[in-house]
Amino acid sequence: MKIPVTIVTGFLGSGKTTLICGLLKKNPDRRLAVLVNEFGEVSVDGALLRSAGEECGVEIHDLPNGCICCSVNDDFVPVMRQLQARKHQVDHVIIETSGLALPQPVMNALNWPEIRADFQLDAVITVVDVPQLIAGELESGKPIPGGLSPEAPSHIDAVDTILLQQLENADVVILNKIDELSEDDLLRAEDAIRARAPKVRFMELAYHAQLDTRLCMGLHLHDEAAPPAHEHGHAHHHGPLHQMPADLDQPIDDQTQFDGHAHSGLDSHEHGDETHEHFHGHDPGWQSFLLSTTEAQDPEILKRAVSEVALRQPVLRAKGHVAIPGKHHALVLQAVRARVQTYYDAHDHAPAKSSVVFIGYHPKRSEVAEILHEITGTHWS
Repeated sequence: MKIPVTIVTGFLGSGKTTLICGLLKKNPDRRLAVLVNEFGEVSVDGALLRSAGEECGVEIHDLPNGCICCSVNDDFVPVMRQLQARKHQVDHVIIETSGLALPQPVMNALNWPEIRADFQLDAVITVVDVPQLIAGELESGKPIPGGLSPEAPSHIDAVDTILLQQLENADVVILNKIDELSEDDLLRAEDAIRARAPKVRFMELAYHAQLDTRLCMGLHLHDEAAPPAHEHGHAHHHGPLHQMPADLDQPIDDQTQFDGHAHSGLDSHEHGDETHEHFHGHDPGWQSFLLSTTEAQDPEILKRAVSEVALRQPVLRAKGHVAIPGKHHALVLQAVRARVQTYYDAHDHAPAKSSVVFIGYHPKRSEVAEILHEITGTHWS
């Protein structure tokens, strides 16, 4: 029997890692292997996944290249061959792509002769940051912070380009970060996604980035004989979930129980590798860099500094581990544009120095370091 593979994609800061951490904790008895691909010098997401999975024996494999779709042969396939060699010890594989990666090359690689006999794509999950979506930050032509400066390249609509192709290849779209949104906001988000990718099969809601395993794993959406229950040629939108179906091992005919669940016909994904190659071949502007300091940090001041960075520089994502005086655990910092969140990781001891990875479109490292120094009063390099 082939090992099912779930690909989790979504733009920078959409909440992929948090969602997967929740899945790991909910499946302590399932032998999971997670491949995590990050854009940055330090594996922040990999550390978080290891923390979530260490109690249930989940194995984590880091794919350090910033774009898995550009390094399928060098990074992805060798790890899959390792798993293939002991396939009887793995129940399911989850692949978290970086926020800048496209899923299609990874999907295609699962059909390569070297590995296709032992792996079967289960579903492609795309996680969407709904507040960013309805705020218009992911619109076509929407300039990223700092994108209007004279030094910025003219083609700065790559945010929408990446998200669109992630949605076009999605079987399931997860509407994330919706905890404080109204029903009207959710309907606007669904309409926006349908306008971009009308063939998406399912939409699910994730409160606090939590999702029932049965809604995203074990779906069998790419088996050789696709279940007929998922081949409707029209779309449905259903009301609140009153109770969870007792058995989701097989697709059910009556899907009116699912909150925010919608589906439509989807024959196949038509996005080709040539589009991916054209995009990455002509858009080398995405960059990441690491800034560190050995000096003590005040968490609130650092949050303000990172937020200010996004207002002055074209930085879309920041993440890192920070040492706070008097605290024995690392402060995890996660930022999407100017929205910064922090929390203490009970499984991660305070690091010797604080390190933050910044990801953006032609950001200037020296100016980011200067902003951090200006606000925190400490030296970053």
